[in-house]
Amino acid sequence: MTILVVGAGISGLSTAWALTKRGVPVTLFEQGPIPNPLSASGDQHRIIRRAYGGQGGYQRRIGDAYSAWDEMWEDLGTKHLVDTGFMVMSQTEDDGGEDYRRGLVEGGYPFEDLTPEETAARFPFVAPQTIRYGLVSDEGGVLLCQKIAADLRDWLRAQGTEVRENAEVTAVDTAAGSLTLADGQVLKGDHVIVTSGAWTLGLFPKLAASLTTYRTAVVYLTPPPDLAEVWERAPAILDPGGPVDGYILPPVAGTGLKFGAGIHKYKATPDQDRTPKTGEGEVLRNHFSPPFSRIEEYRVDGVVTCAYTFTADEHFFAATEDRATIVSACSGHGYKFGAVVGQKLADGIVSSNMASAQTWLEARD
Repeated sequence: MTILVVGAGISGLSTAWALTKRGVPVTLFEQGPIPNPLSASGDQHRIIRRAYGGQGGYQRRIGDAYSAWDEMWEDLGTKHLVDTGFMVMSQTEDDGGEDYRRGLVEGGYPFEDLTPEETAARFPFVAPQTIRYGLVSDEGGVLLCQKIAADLRDWLRAQGTEVRENAEVTAVDTAAGSLTLADGQVLKGDHVIVTSGAWTLGLFPKLAASLTTYRTAVVYLTPPPDLAEVWERAPAILDPGGPVDGYILPPVAGTGLKFGAGIHKYKATPDQDRTPKTGEGEVLRNHFSPPFSRIEEYRVDGVVTCAYTFTADEHFFAATEDRATIVSACSGHGYKFGAVVGQKLADGIVSSNMASAQTWLEARD
């Protein structure tokens, strides 16, 4: 049995890792370098957390995600997860922060409530008069994407797995279990697993009924000098509440202070508008006031554009057609599940039961 994996973001790398551990020969194809800065997995760091708002199925699967990451750290010989904990704030009734809190209560997960004054005393970058409350939890942190990708690439090659960078796949024949590269080369396997993220529709245009590709952006900032140390020990912020609909990752382990929000999200092909627009970083930064004070004192260091596939209900997408399985751990919340997604797909291959993997990925229970 030989498996061809298309796309070396976190899902593809993890699938190759899990298959290799199960003794299944794999060839992994990536259209650019690994890590690829244009991929959704190519940024500096991403959130992992227990809180999940209204997505109870995914909240219940976080335990599996942590276990899979622990297995990966053991294989890599290092842990690329910084346990920062997380924070949520609420500015108005029934906002995103309140939704997160409700999910934690319903799941029975521990957290500490903070008054506005307590929140600002602990985290002086918050303007207390702008929030109703804050909450913090120790269970959560940030995954160091670029380090994970580089180490998985090297681990796979050390195990004898074929990893082909700068090898663009232009077509997949699901009936034959084969793929075609940009140079015209055709390769055949027993099964093809497609984990190509926002480039999925380029290979399978008919999936446009289920998947929509969007372009968005994040901004990296340098805070005022007197707040630098506070940010370095801050938790990941899942939601500042109110209309922000964003998140913040603290500067840890050599990463930058990252602010991300959906205000720049619009439909686009994955290669469209990947150069940041003039002033885009300032607009994104200013969107976070309130609840953050002195926001214009934060220096914009850079803007990184991102391309994601989304489903209408923000659940992952998985479908098997003949000798190919197409997976999109999509909607902007897939990275934290990367290691366990790879395990589930590998188990589906070994057991010839991809339906079970699909059920887990869709998380409707």
